[in-house]
Amino acid sequence: MIKQLVIVERVSLIGHIVSMVFGLVGILLVIPNAEVILHLSEIGQTAMQWSMAGGGVVYMILGAAAVFLYGLRTLGLGRILGFMLPAVLISLTSELLGTSTGFPFGHYSYLSGLGYKIAGLVPFTIPLSWFYVGCSAYLLGRAGLEVDKKPSLLRHVGAIGLGALLLTSWDFVLDPAMSQTSLPFWYWQQPGAFFGMPYQNFAGWLGTGAVFMTVAALLWRNQPIKFERSQLNVPLAIYLGNFGFATVMSLAAGFSIPVLLGLVLGVAPALALWWNSSASPAQIAVEPANEVSVASVKVALK
Repeated sequence: MIKQLVIVERVSLIGHIVSMVFGLVGILLVIPNAEVILHLSEIGQTAMQWSMAGGGVVYMILGAAAVFLYGLRTLGLGRILGFMLPAVLISLTSELLGTSTGFPFGHYSYLSGLGYKIAGLVPFTIPLSWFYVGCSAYLLGRAGLEVDKKPSLLRHVGAIGLGALLLTSWDFVLDPAMSQTSLPFWYWQQPGAFFGMPYQNFAGWLGTGAVFMTVAALLWRNQPIKFERSQLNVPLAIYLGNFGFATVMSLAAGFSIPVLLGLVLGVAPALALWWNSSASPAQIAVEPANEVSVASVKVALK
């Protein structure tokens, strides 16, 4: 059972990264030069049409699947649900408020390209992206600060703060490009001073991330997690892969300052946290994924 989970997890992770690369090709090369499609084979034309119609949805679903399966394998069902459910529900609430009232991010609206919109406002894939990038960021912060090896309130708060900062640093780079590309996925009704984004948006991202990470930390409070460095390779790959996607988009749009800011506040801390995590094997008190009891689910939902 574990072996099959690892295979599906790796396929999801690889598919997630390949989908992002394919999306970059479509957004940056094909759309601005539509005549390129005419020179492709029939298969190539079909692939590009599919990419434009559902590529954004696929890469987010695959990212969420990869992180969920990774969490199921390494954390157990109770813990990964204890993070996923608050992350999805709290981020969805923030997004619904943001798109309908302007709080906490500012006034913005989603366009097409990211799937079915919940309440006609927020694509269902958006809360999934909060989950898989947020979980990766929090695990890096928690392991890098050795929260479970040397538990203290300061370390717990530090892990939440760093996790929320890594999550927001990704948005520094992603948001300007994705809202101003030749095929935008959302737009700001009141553009802000930071490359079209209002500064309020950063506070919204920090606050939303910190809230659902705090909820997860409380649900995990009696379940220590001890990772060795190699077990953080998937969260690091997810974070760097999504940051890389956002970086290419931003640089193509001529936005270098957001990329530099993201490198300093996001990538550098993520690598430092990964490196600072234990490099030696550790005993991980988790339940095997194929023997998860109903009690695990109850722990996550308390």
